[in-house]
Amino acid sequence: MKWEGQRQSDNVEDRRAGGGGGGIRLGGGRGIGIGTIIIAVLASWIFGINPLTVLGVLGGGGPVAAPQSQGPAARPPATDEAAAFVSTVLADTEDVWGKIMQSSGTRYSEPKLVLFRGAVGTACGTGQSAMGPFYCPGDQKVYLDMQFFDTLRSRMGAPGDFAQAYVVAHEVAHHVQNQLGITGKVDSMRGRVSEQQMNALSVRVELQADCFAGVWANHSQKSKGWLERGDLEEAMNAAAQIGDDNLQRKSQGTIVPESFTHGTSQQRMTWFRRGLESGSVQQCNTFDAQRL
Repeated sequence: MKWEGQRQSDNVEDRRAGGGGGGIRLGGGRGIGIGTIIIAVLASWIFGINPLTVLGVLGGGGPVAAPQSQGPAARPPATDEAAAFVSTVLADTEDVWGKIMQSSGTRYSEPKLVLFRGAVGTACGTGQSAMGPFYCPGDQKVYLDMQFFDTLRSRMGAPGDFAQAYVVAHEVAHHVQNQLGITGKVDSMRGRVSEQQMNALSVRVELQADCFAGVWANHSQKSKGWLERGDLEEAMNAAAQIGDDNLQRKSQGTIVPESFTHGTSQQRMTWFRRGLESGSVQQCNTFDAQRL
């Protein structure tokens, strides 16, 4: 991926030098013990569930309170190549989604991307590195501990810079969903449908985010031509490696389809490819699709 020399985003906050604030506390002042946090982290790795959601459910379903305020974040050092790469990918998602939104008569609100290490305070609660990358709609920020990329390469079998770009694009896609009102509509169903139905809705949300990531890749390549031989295969492989069926097979030896929250490997590749080949947001309506 020929990313060097491209524009870098100004929307990157580097919080790696500081800590993440206090523990997680739910509405009503009830704290969550370390055992609950471990369950949430295990669930995130096994099932692909956002641990912030798991913590809310295990703590009684209440909303997660906002963390204590933090000081202003610094910009990543100019010598940090990994941060420069992430900043470059984020900048391109800004360009692509800005144009797509503008063509539909909407202004794109750019998200922030927060680099952290260990733990970080968010409007959705305290984020932990073991959660992997996640998006918090409460503050409209993507959170990333870049050690996840090492895990992606060494433990999950998904190396390559475009695999990393796919991860960033997928999380940004959740921001796009939030801006389009999709996130709010799905969240409003929580508590009104069964857990299994909620999981099925989550699968459609995640597959749409994969499709949106493909839409970004389509427009990005057309404007920059920066993909090299093997880059698309890296992204497809990353999508396959983090499919629910693959993660469950590796972690527990059995597959439980009703617990899926992100979709199978094949589904994730299919919807990413659909966005990639079409470049059309309209082709990413997973909610009306009869077959995923």
